[in-house]
Amino acid sequence: MGPAGGPIVETEAYLIDDPACHGAPGLTPRNRVMFGPPGHGYVYLIYGYHFCVNAVCRPAGVAEAVLVRAIEPAFGEEFMRHQRPVSKLHDLTNGPAKLCEALHIDRGLDGIDLSDPKAALWLAENPNAVNFRKRRGPIITTTRIGITRAASLPLRFTSTAASMFPGKIIKVLKPLIVRTKRFFGFGNSDLFRSSIFGIRISVVPI
Repeated sequence: MGPAGGPIVETEAYLIDDPACHGAPGLTPRNRVMFGPPGHGYVYLIYGYHFCVNAVCRPAGVAEAVLVRAIEPAFGEEFMRHQRPVSKLHDLTNGPAKLCEALHIDRGLDGIDLSDPKAALWLAENPNAVNFRKRRGPIITTTRIGITRAASLPLRFTSTAASMFPGKIIKVLKPLIVRTKRFFGFGNSDLFRSSIFGIRISVVPI
C-alpha cells in the first residue's frame, strides 16, 4: 500500500519563551527531541493514552516546535479508517490525537527525520499549495486550544474554509507573522501553508 495523509490544515506553535511549551522546564528524557536539530518529529503521550506529533523547527538547543493539529485526509483513506473507524470523513483527522490514531503515530516515531523522503513519517512541500490556499483560505490566527498557560498568545493557525470543522466558532485575532526561520525547508511559507503530512505504509494491520 502507498502512503496515507494529506495537507496540514491546522497547527499551533510552541516557542522557547512560552510557558506552555514542553521545552520551557529545560531538557528532560521526554522532550529531548525538541532540543535536537530541526526537521525531526517530537511525539508525546497525553492523558496516558493519546499521542500528539510536532515538527521541531529551530536549531539544536532551541526547543521550539509546531504541533500538527489537523490534516485533511487526501490519500490512504482506507488505512486511516481501519486505524480509526468513524462514520464521517471530517472526523477522521480533525484533531491532534485523532490524526495520530488514524496514521498510527506513536512514541516509536519520536525523533524521526521528517525531511527524509524514505522515512516512515514525513513532511513534504505541497506542489499545489497556491491552489490549496485559494480553496481553503484565508488562514487566520487564533489563541491555542486546551491549554491554561499562555492561553492568550495568538499561536494557532487554521483555515477558515476547511470543511473538516463544521460548527467551529473561530475568533479572528490580529494576524501574527511567523518568521520563516522558525520553520524548516519550506521557502517563504509557514509549516501550515505549504505542507503535506503523511505516513508510509508497508502493511495494513488486520
